[in-house]
Amino acid sequence: MIEEKFVRLISNETGVRETQVQKAITLLTGGATIPFIARYRKDVTGGLNEEQLERIAERNDYFVSLTARRAAVLEAIAKQGQLTEDLRKAIEECNDKTRLEDLYLPYKKARRTKATVAREKGLTPLADFLWAQQPGDKTLQEFAQQFVTPEKAVHSIEEALEGARHILAERISVDIDARSIVRERMFKQGSIAAHPTKNCEGKQTKYEAYYEFREPVSKIPSHRFLAVHRGAKEGFLRMELALDDAELLAELGAKYITAQDGPFAEQVKLVVDDAYNRLLRPSLENEVIALVRERADEEAIRVFRENAQNLLLSAPAGAIKVIGVDPGMRTGCKLAVVDSTGAFIESATIFPTPPQNDVENAEKVLLALMEKHVVTAIAIGNGTGSREAARFVKQTLAKINPNGAFLVLVNEAGASIYSASKIAREEFPELDVTVRGAISIARRLQDPLAELVKIEPRHIGVGQYQHDVNQKALREGLHRTVEYCVNSVGVDLNTASVPLLRYVSGIQADTATNIVEFRTKAGGFASRRQLQEVNGVGPRVFEQCAGFLRLQQAEHPLDATGIHPEAYPIVERIAETLGMNVRELVSNSEALANLDLSAFETENIGAIALNDIRSELIKPGRDPRTVFMVPKFLEGVDSVQDLEEGMEIEGVVTNVTDFGAFIDIGVHQDGLVHLSELANRFVRDPRDVIKVGEIVKVKVIKVDKALPRISLSIKALLPPEEPKPQRPRRPARPHHGDHRPSEARPGEPCPGDGRPAVHAQAERPSAEPRRDRGDHRESGGPRPHRRDKERSAALKGSLRSGKGGGGRRPSAPQQRGSDDGALHNTQLADQLAALKAKLGSS
Repeated sequence: MIEEKFVRLISNETGVRETQVQKAITLLTGGATIPFIARYRKDVTGGLNEEQLERIAERNDYFVSLTARRAAVLEAIAKQGQLTEDLRKAIEECNDKTRLEDLYLPYKKARRTKATVAREKGLTPLADFLWAQQPGDKTLQEFAQQFVTPEKAVHSIEEALEGARHILAERISVDIDARSIVRERMFKQGSIAAHPTKNCEGKQTKYEAYYEFREPVSKIPSHRFLAVHRGAKEGFLRMELALDDAELLAELGAKYITAQDGPFAEQVKLVVDDAYNRLLRPSLENEVIALVRERADEEAIRVFRENAQNLLLSAPAGAIKVIGVDPGMRTGCKLAVVDSTGAFIESATIFPTPPQNDVENAEKVLLALMEKHVVTAIAIGNGTGSREAARFVKQTLAKINPNGAFLVLVNEAGASIYSASKIAREEFPELDVTVRGAISIARRLQDPLAELVKIEPRHIGVGQYQHDVNQKALREGLHRTVEYCVNSVGVDLNTASVPLLRYVSGIQADTATNIVEFRTKAGGFASRRQLQEVNGVGPRVFEQCAGFLRLQQAEHPLDATGIHPEAYPIVERIAETLGMNVRELVSNSEALANLDLSAFETENIGAIALNDIRSELIKPGRDPRTVFMVPKFLEGVDSVQDLEEGMEIEGVVTNVTDFGAFIDIGVHQDGLVHLSELANRFVRDPRDVIKVGEIVKVKVIKVDKALPRISLSIKALLPPEEPKPQRPRRPARPHHGDHRPSEARPGEPCPGDGRPAVHAQAERPSAEPRRDRGDHRESGGPRPHRRDKERSAALKGSLRSGKGGGGRRPSAPQQRGSDDGALHNTQLADQLAALKAKLGSS
C-alpha cells in the first residue's frame, strides 16, 4: 500500500473518500480487475465505477513509481556524501516527479560541460567570490588576476571571468527556484507559435491556417497542438514556445543580483543571461512542450476511446442471415453469405459497376443467393464503390419485395487489416482476402462488438490525430475500453472467439485459446463450473471471469445471467424464502419487486450488489446496447453531386472530434456538423450531445462539390428555444460624490443624451449554460456599440485619474457571461450618466 499522503492526494483528485481509495487499491494490488471490482465489489468500494477505478489505478502506479525513484535518488546522493537532513526531508516530502528530478539535478552525473572545464582550471573560488557579491580588499579584476595561469589555458582576466560565469550559469540552471520560475512562466504566459518553413514557399498545404499561429500554452486545445506538431514533423511548420524573455530575465536578475549598481552587477547579469538563454530556456522549453504534448495526447486518446466505445456498443442486428458485400470497381464486388451465428456459407463475385456494368448477371447471382439461404439483410462496406453497389442492390430489392430484406451500409474501417491478419488466415485459410473482408462486413452488422475485437482498436477509424499520439498509451487506453465494452455486454461461452474471450476479465490470450480448444473437444460447456477444468483457469481466474461468461442452455438457470456464481447460494436462499425454485424466480418481477433483501447480506455482497442481483433476475442477461435501426438515406442521392443546400436527410455518426461530428449521409463523403451547429445552445464538448453510431437527421447548409466538402446542421432542424425570462435588475448603490440626478435610473435616458442607458442584462435562452470567462460575449447577444465602448474607455480613464464622481475606484470589469456581469453593467450605466451630468454642468 502506498503512503497515507498519496492516498489523500488520490482522494482529492478523484473526489472519493480515502477509505474508498484504500479498498480499491487493496483489491487492485490483490489481482482483481477493474471490470470485476466495478461489477461485483460495489459494496466494498462504495460503488466506484470503471472510470474512477481506472484513475485510482493510474495514480497508484504513478506514486509507486515515484516512491521507487525517490529511494534511488536518496541512495545515489547518499553515496556521494552530500545528503543533508534538509535535502532528505525535501526529497521525502516530494509528491511530484518533476520536482524530484529538479532536486536531484545538482547531484546527477552529467556530461562534460563548459562549467566542468572551468572547474578543472581551478576557477571555482573565483566563481564563489563573484557569486557572493561582497566587496573585499581586492576588486573583482584584482581577484581574478590571480587565476590567470597560462599552463591551465587561462590567458587573461576575461578568460578567468568567463570560466567563472560558466560555473555560475550551471549553478543557476540547476537551482530549483530558477527552474520553477521559468517553468511556471512558460506554462502561464508562454504561447505555442508556428511559422511556415521553406518547404511551404509557393505551395498550398493543409497547414496554411497555422502559418502565423499563436495560442497560449495554458489554453491550446488538443487538436490544434497536434495539428501544429504534425506540420512540424512533416517539415511544413516550425514550432516554438514564444515568451517575453526580457521580462523573465529581469525577474531572474532581480533574484540573483544583490545590488543593481554594484561592482558585480554587470558580471552577474551576464551569468543570468547565459544561464537562461543557453541552459534554462532550451531544456525547459523542450520539457514544457513535451508536457503540452502529453496533455494533448491524453485528450486525443480520450476522444478516441469514447468514440470507440460508442462504436463497439453499436446496436447489433442480431442472429439473422446476412450477405456481406465488399464493394469494388474493376475487380468486382465480393459477396459472402453467413448464417445467423456468423458462420460462413458461400461466396460469389459480381460485376454490376463500371467498367463491366454486368447488371443482369449480377442481379441473377444476388437473387439466387437470397432465395437459397433466405437472407434477411445485405451489408455493404462503405469503401470505394459502395454507392454504386448500394444503388444496384436497391434496384434489385425493389423488384422482389420492398418490405423484405433490407440494405445497410456498414463502416468497413479495419476490414482489410482483419482480412490479411493471422486471425483471419487461421479461420479461413482457403479464402481470398476480399472474401474474408466481406465476411467481416456481414458479421459487423450482426454483432459489431464480436467482430471489431478481432482488429487493433486504433484501426477502426474513429480517432482524432490517432497516428500522432503516444502509440503505447493509445493501445493501453483502447485495450481498457474494449475490455469495458466486452464485459458490459457479456460473452456467450459456447460461441465466443479467442479474440473476444481475451478481453474478458481475468482471461489472458493463452487461456482464451485453451477455453476454445476445451470447448471443441467437449462439444461445448454445460455449466460455468466446467470452466475450472480448463488448463489455466484456477480459482482466481474463475472468480474474475465467471460472471461475464454466459451459457444460454445451461444446467443452472443463473448461468445465463450476469449473476456471479459466488452469489448463487444467496439467490437459492431468496427462492426458498419465496417458496419457489431458482428457475421459477428468474424473470419473476412480481415476486422480487417488494422483497426486503437486507436479510441476505454477506461480507462481499451487500445492499448494492443485492439490488443488482434483483435487477438481473428481473431482466436476465439484458443487453445494454440500444435497439437496432436502419438509417433512411434520401432516395436518389448517391453522390455529392446530387446534394443541394436545404436538403434534410438521415445519417449515421461516424466520428466525433473536439470541433464537431462527421456524418455518413450515403454519398461516400462524410459531412461535418460543426460544433456551433450541433444544438441551439452552447455546447462545450460534442460528445455531450452526439455519439458515434447514432442515427441523426441533418440539414445540408453548404456543399462544395469541387473539393468535395459538405457542411451539415442539426441545430437548423431544432425548434427555437424560448427566451429565458429577464430577471429584475438590482439597483446600483450610489457612489460618494455621484452627481447623477435622482430621476435618472438604469434603462432610462441619460440627461443631455437622447440615447437610452446601457441595460443591466441581455436576454439569454433558457438552455444557455454559463460560459467560461474566456468567452468575451454570449452567443447571440448584441455587440456593444462603438460609442458605448468609447464612453466606457473615457470613463475608465477618468476614474484612474481621480475624476468622475470622486468615489471609490470600481473593481476590474468582469468578462461578459460571469455572474457579476449584470451588476457591473448597471454600475457602468450609472457612472456614465454621472460623468455626462458633471461634464455638462462644467
